[in-house]
Formats: sequence, structure tokens, C-alpha cells
Amino acid sequence: MLIKDNIQTLTGAESVIYTLKKLGIDTIFGYPGGIVLDLYDELYKQNCIKHILTRHEQAAVHAAEGYARVTGKCGVVLVTSGPGATNTITGIANAYSDGYPLLILTGQVDKKLIGKDSFQEADICDISKSCTKAVFQITDANDIHDTIVNAYKLAITGKKGPVVVDMAKNIFTQNSECNCELKIQNFEPETYNYQDINRIMTRINNSSRPVVVVGGGVNHSNSSKELEMFISKFNFPFVSTMMGLGAFDSENKNYYGMIGIFGDNSANEALRRADLIISLGARFNDRITCMFKNGELENKIVQVDINPKEISRVINPIDYIVGDIKNVLNELSDLNNNFNIDSIVNWRNEINSFKVLNKNYAKHTNLLHSFEVIEKLQNFTKDKNVIFTSEVGQHQIWAVKGLKFNPDRKILVSGGLGTMGFGLPAAIGASIAQPDKTIVCICGDGSLQMSIGELALCKDYGLNIKILIFNNGYLGMVRQLQEKNCNSRYNQTKISNPNFVELARSYGIDSVRVNSLNSLEDAFNKAFSNNNTFIIDFEIEPEETL
Repeated sequence: MLIKDNIQTLTGAESVIYTLKKLGIDTIFGYPGGIVLDLYDELYKQNCIKHILTRHEQAAVHAAEGYARVTGKCGVVLVTSGPGATNTITGIANAYSDGYPLLILTGQVDKKLIGKDSFQEADICDISKSCTKAVFQITDANDIHDTIVNAYKLAITGKKGPVVVDMAKNIFTQNSECNCELKIQNFEPETYNYQDINRIMTRINNSSRPVVVVGGGVNHSNSSKELEMFISKFNFPFVSTMMGLGAFDSENKNYYGMIGIFGDNSANEALRRADLIISLGARFNDRITCMFKNGELENKIVQVDINPKEISRVINPIDYIVGDIKNVLNELSDLNNNFNIDSIVNWRNEINSFKVLNKNYAKHTNLLHSFEVIEKLQNFTKDKNVIFTSEVGQHQIWAVKGLKFNPDRKILVSGGLGTMGFGLPAAIGASIAQPDKTIVCICGDGSLQMSIGELALCKDYGLNIKILIFNNGYLGMVRQLQEKNCNSRYNQTKISNPNFVELARSYGIDSVRVNSLNSLEDAFNKAFSNNNTFIIDFEIEPEETL
């Protein structure tokens, strides 16, 4: 390594690792291969950035996303060319849909071989461009530093998301010049002004039945305190999307539940009756809008979002602000206003009356039911330092509706893409990021098998993850849809499972099977008695429905 006038001469492999270190990257999730051997050798020699070896490249991306969600940092993934790169696509699409920052480093064949159907060549740039913020390909070592810095900046600014950097094999052994200085501007200028804030405040002052919708953007902007101050100042009732959970204390007296098809009827009714809806980083996708088919949300939504492309994409708002939610909430809270806080009392009492519309769940057999497990889990963990993750299916809905969350007690879910196989790797990433916390991964028997090989990581890295399997022998959500829409013609939804207790033992993981309500407390005590991974296999009523 030569240094002259603040310029270092490095090999391409050294330049990649050096740039990542300068960016503050301390953890990479990945899987090695022949094309990226020089990078892995450099990781070995520098012994600074920690590498987490997953058992599948898709899991590496989900784990990096879990890491990004709990740290607020950019998750980083390193994989080889061809199938190594293409295996990342589902994970990339998941992060893109939910807006989490990832830097995906993929190996590529030598520059001279690109486009010649070389061994393990895939055009990952074209393949991934529809589900990334940007895609770069590096074929010259001198472009490494600036390209990675720009990719990182793109991933973490504005609406966050994944960026792919594809690296030809030849660059790793070439010498390159790398600037020792690193300047990154981690923000984008606001596009609103004082008049915009005043205009929104006028709408608030003129409303008598306002509701705030907390979307995932509140979590992205890390504005939980600002949200609490805003809600408290105006005594506003508020509801949330699934992605907004964890941005606030769900036991707040002003909170009225989750909206959407699997949400609370009282929360949906509050939106119908409102005269002003303040949407904070919510997308209003089809799982929400399907509950409002008569134009009940039109002509009353004020949309706040950092992404200008999100404005009017689904619903045309009566007003909007493009900007960081944290700053917008601060400015609204600081502004002098004429809002009659006393008038909100009658409106909140009316929303309270809507709670009778919420569905009550009851047992219809003597077998263990999901809502019973979730209720016991909530009581058992309410005073514990935990983060939840969930796979996708019925168990996910039971979890988000039955558990209580706050900024220190979050749940990581695949929201926009609904990716089976997300929950376990996301739990691994969260545990790597915050080893002092217990991670509780809520799985279905079908979804767990999408990423079951990642159990090896739990043992390898001594992770404090409690894996709760809601085992009903079905792809439960699809089976429920077949019951409703196909006159109970169940096709390809009844599944076979391994013996999860014996499987856990083969990985060196302790486990227990539970089939009765009386056994729940003892199982939880065993699972949480130490900081090791533990699996509880719950035998759940097969035909339970939401």
C-alpha cells in the first residue's frame, strides 16, 4: 500500500474493503464463491469487518435487512456471480418494497468474458434494476471507491432501499488509486417551506374529526419521539399500518388499532368517519384500500412522505408535504395553532364506541389455538427486552394484532412483498446487531421450511433467538382462502413437516413440543431460561381462521 498526497495505491480487493471500512461498515452477510475469492481473502487478512456466513444468498439479504432495521445502518451483502447473485433477488425485492437500505456486492466474470455466456455469468444488472434504487457495474479498479461511496449514499438517503454493485473479477487484482478522504452527505434537501407547514396547520385547525395514520415512514425517519409529542399536543386519535407498528407505544390511550383487511374494524371505521386524515409515511396499498371501496378516503387525506413519487400514487390527497417526517412533525408541533383540543373529546368517544365492531376470537375445538399462544406470549414477555420477527401467514396476523409494541419492542415483518422465509434470517440479522436483546421469531410450519437451513447460524454464532413454530400442517393463510373462495377444496395446502424437535436436536438446539394451554408457561420458562437458541413447536388447530 503506497500513500502520496492523500492518495493510496491499493489492489481492487483492498480498495473494496478499505472503502467499506471508511463508510463505517462493520458487518457483512454473505456466501463465498470463486469469483470473489480475492475479496474473501482480503476480509481474512484485514480481520476488521465481521462476516456472517449464511446458508443461502436470499437469507443473507434478509439477515442484512434485519440488521439494517434494528440499527438504522445500511446492511451489506457479498455474494459471488451467477446463481450467487440471482439468489439475492427475492431479498432485494423485499427490501425495496419496504424501503430498507442495503448495499449488495455481487461478483461478476472477467470484463473480457461479460456477455459471452461464461461459466456462472448472469446479467444481474438487468435482472435487478426493477427492484433496486440503482445498479452499478465496475469493470475498472479505479472506479471502485467512488462507485461504492455513491451506491452507499443512494441506499441511505431519501426513501431508503437496496443498491446493487456488480464487480468484474479482473478489478480485484488490478492496482487502483483510492482517495483517503471520504465525504458523504447523508441528507436530501427538504422540498417544503414555511407556507406549506402553515397551510397544513390551517387544515388541522379547521378539522373536528382528525385521525393520524402512522406508516412505516415514521420508523424509517426514527421519529417516534416527534410523533408522541405531536399526538400529545393535539390529543389526536391515531391508527397505524402494519409497517408503522413499533413506532409508538401501542398501549397509548390515543391509539385505536391497525387499519386494513386484517386490521381492526374500529380503526377502519375511524378513517371512514374522519374529516381529516394525516398520513405519515403510509403507502395505502391494496390491503388497506380494499376496505374503502366507496371513495371513503378521498378528499380528506394530507400526505406526508419523503418520496415525491409516493404522492398521489394510490390516493389523490387534498394536500401533501414532501419531506422527512421527523422535521415535519417538529415544525407542526412548534407552530402556534388555534386547534380546539377540547372538541376532540367527543370525536375520541365516538371512536371508542366503534370498538364493538372488532372481531372477538373463540375456540371451536379443544386443540391449542394461535390467539391463545400469542396472548400468553404477550403476558410472558411484556417486561422483557425483546424484538419480534415474523414469517408470513396467519401467524403473522395473530402476532401483529395480539402483541404490544413500542420503539424498544418492535416487530420486523415483510410488509409489501409478503416473503415467506423472511422471519428467521431477519431474526439472525437483528440478533447479530443487538446481541443483548432476545429475538423472538414467530413462524408457520410452512414458512420456516423456506429458510430452515439458517438454523445452523443460530448455533454457530450462539444467537439468543426463540423460534416459535405455529404448526398446523397447512399453508394456513392459503388454506383459509380456499375455504372461503373455493368451497373448501384444499389443493396443495396440506403439507408434511419434519419432526421439528428432532430436527432442532440435529442442529444442537434445545426444543420442546407443546399441544395444550397448560404447557405454555413451562415451555416459555424453558425457552427464556438462558441466552441460547430455543425452538417451541406448537401443535395448532389445523382449521383455525382469522
